[in-house]
Amino acid sequence: MGAWVESTESYLDRKYEELKLLNGCLRRPLSLFRPRSIGEVIKSKFQLTASIRAEHEIETWTATETTWSSLDRGRFGPFHFKYDYQRADLEVEGPSFYEFSGEFTWDTVYTGSGMAAISALLLASAHVLGRADDLVLPSTYGESLELIDRYAGHLRKVVLKGELDKRLAEADIRRILLLDFCAPDGAFEATLRSAGRSLDLLVFDTTCFAGGSGRIRRVLRWARQWSIPTVMVRSHNKLDSLGAEYGRLGSASFVHRASAAPGPKLDDLLSETRNAIRLFGGAALRAHFPPYIGAIPTGH
Repeated sequence: MGAWVESTESYLDRKYEELKLLNGCLRRPLSLFRPRSIGEVIKSKFQLTASIRAEHEIETWTATETTWSSLDRGRFGPFHFKYDYQRADLEVEGPSFYEFSGEFTWDTVYTGSGMAAISALLLASAHVLGRADDLVLPSTYGESLELIDRYAGHLRKVVLKGELDKRLAEADIRRILLLDFCAPDGAFEATLRSAGRSLDLLVFDTTCFAGGSGRIRRVLRWARQWSIPTVMVRSHNKLDSLGAEYGRLGSASFVHRASAAPGPKLDDLLSETRNAIRLFGGAALRAHFPPYIGAIPTGH
């Protein structure tokens, strides 16, 4: 059966629903019309997100890098923020960007970008795992590979070409698998057919997968089957901002079974990652959290 192709009119209808969602976040909504072209969609989205950010800045002028005002409610949209010094101890409560039932649970730390999340995580792994092979699939995101090659001196990059089982059967050495959204389908599927019992950590970059993606669910179940500690990293400046570049935001979610504790390795890695984010100045900004998360329009 051939692939379904969305018509231009259907696309514009869908984007109009997204524009109405953005507009509904404003205390003073703008006059809104159904877009007639892709150009009009882009223009309207940037205008609306700029208006949301401006309104937010005006209304939350007490929200500064340090907590000093009793007027600051610590909320924006569905998110609640707590900190004394934002760069060092920001805590965020709010809806998950992932759409799963009670099968899994996770602790999430937010960063100023997707690269800030994976950088803090991989550098923090030196304190928990020590020297290790970092197994990557072909076509892995270029900057992630550059990070490993140039700055993660404790990691040796190993590009897999369909031989994950063979690599895992080699001499005793710690191993991290970096599973990336850019990986070819064949290599991705071959990984999920492999036995992962010898992996010490799975780092799964979910950036271009929808929050409810079946592929994410399959990866988590594969990791659970082989008891692999798992961290999902993500750039939210892509799908989660409805293509509007609302704000630079990234995250690292430390995943474990809902019925079990995360385990000491994952706990230690979470603690070290928080330290790395603090020391590198990579914490998220409150103003970059989309206020419309949890209210995605029907058909998105």
